[in-house]
Amino acid sequence: MSASTEALKQSLQTKGVKYALAGYVDLHGVIKGKFVPLEHLGRMLKGSELFTGAALDGVPQDISDNEVAAMPDTDTVTICPWNPELAWFASDLHLDGAPFEACSRNILKRQVAAAADMGLTFNLGIETEFFLFRDTEDGGFEPLSARDTLAKPCYDPRTLMDNLPIVGELVEAMNAMGWDVYSFDHEDANGQFETDFTYTNALHMADRLVFFRLMANEIARKHGGFASFMPKPSANRTGSGAHYNMSLADRESGRNLFDPAAGEDPYGCGVTQMAYHFIGGVMKHAKAISAVIAPTVNSYKRLVRKGAMSGSTWAPVFVCYGNNNRTNMLRIPSQGGRVECRAADIACNPYLGAALILAAGLEGIREGIDPGQPHRENMYNYSDAEVRELGIEMLPQTLGEAIEAFAADPLSKAVFGPAMFDSFVTFKRREWSEYHTHVSDWELNRYLKFF
Repeated sequence: MSASTEALKQSLQTKGVKYALAGYVDLHGVIKGKFVPLEHLGRMLKGSELFTGAALDGVPQDISDNEVAAMPDTDTVTICPWNPELAWFASDLHLDGAPFEACSRNILKRQVAAAADMGLTFNLGIETEFFLFRDTEDGGFEPLSARDTLAKPCYDPRTLMDNLPIVGELVEAMNAMGWDVYSFDHEDANGQFETDFTYTNALHMADRLVFFRLMANEIARKHGGFASFMPKPSANRTGSGAHYNMSLADRESGRNLFDPAAGEDPYGCGVTQMAYHFIGGVMKHAKAISAVIAPTVNSYKRLVRKGAMSGSTWAPVFVCYGNNNRTNMLRIPSQGGRVECRAADIACNPYLGAALILAAGLEGIREGIDPGQPHRENMYNYSDAEVRELGIEMLPQTLGEAIEAFAADPLSKAVFGPAMFDSFVTFKRREWSEYHTHVSDWELNRYLKFF
């Protein structure tokens, strides 16, 4: 064991840690891994823990292939707030001594390296929207607070206070890990909350999001509830986004290259020409990107104009951008200096989503893609015919449409690599087919005795 590994082990032991987890993610961005007693930390850090990829979704291997190994990133070591006997390490997968091409974290690292070759750092902030529910005796679910029944519960402090035992513990844990939460609130649906914390580089932000989902559920369980990251649990309430707030910085100086000086903002929305080219690249590949940042059947029940008691879903429908207008897919907030993608939802695999959107943005910069004029108006007010006249495309309306757009876009395979590309397309086509052929309660109620 090296001196640095021994020092890390001693530090963790002093803090009461007994077990280490080399955690990687599957296709869905769900953490997988094995627990290792701390005495074997040195072996774990060298890749001792092996996994049969064929046992998991989206770790494309045959059962006859050599196992993949989890290679922990020691910079990410995190003591689990809900159980300080556990320490989590974000990990890359390796195969036969080399990085595994189809590992989600490796896929993002390749695009981060492409940005670095251009002298750029991709900074990312992700807004975490989620639901807190408890199971009911009839097999259903409900908000934890009996008062959480308002037709418009957004920003309601009373129901937020009712949920502070969970949300407060979650925020304290995030701050203890240095995430710097600067606000949290009750969102637009009953039982829905959001935490906002400081951005970081894209790789670490993706690490934080997958850990956040695990942590929120474990803390909620302590209080008799569960955290849901289903994008839209209720047809008449808003869904949970995971808005990507993106900027590129100069690698040497750290200067935000999306933040304009005088004369550097050609469309007057608060960003530089580089940012507009980034937007142009994302818009060019928006339909393929949708399959990754809105990856479930349920995701597309969020990406509609209507469907919430507050009168709006607050989710984008069209491939367009604008200033502080929340009806665009890509929004430039009033503070400027960054671009927010509003199509992403909380069920996404953030490594894959960040990789594809970064690749598209870098293409836009290299090719100088012009996104056209911004839209400052309420895009929901346009009819479909008016949108077509404006030359604006719609985002995919179903997972089936999105995955076919992903499969048809050459950038998808270039970013994912052949194995993960094939695995993602196959899995999502099957998911859409299973949903499409499933006979639902809605159909039975409507047609069983209709004729």
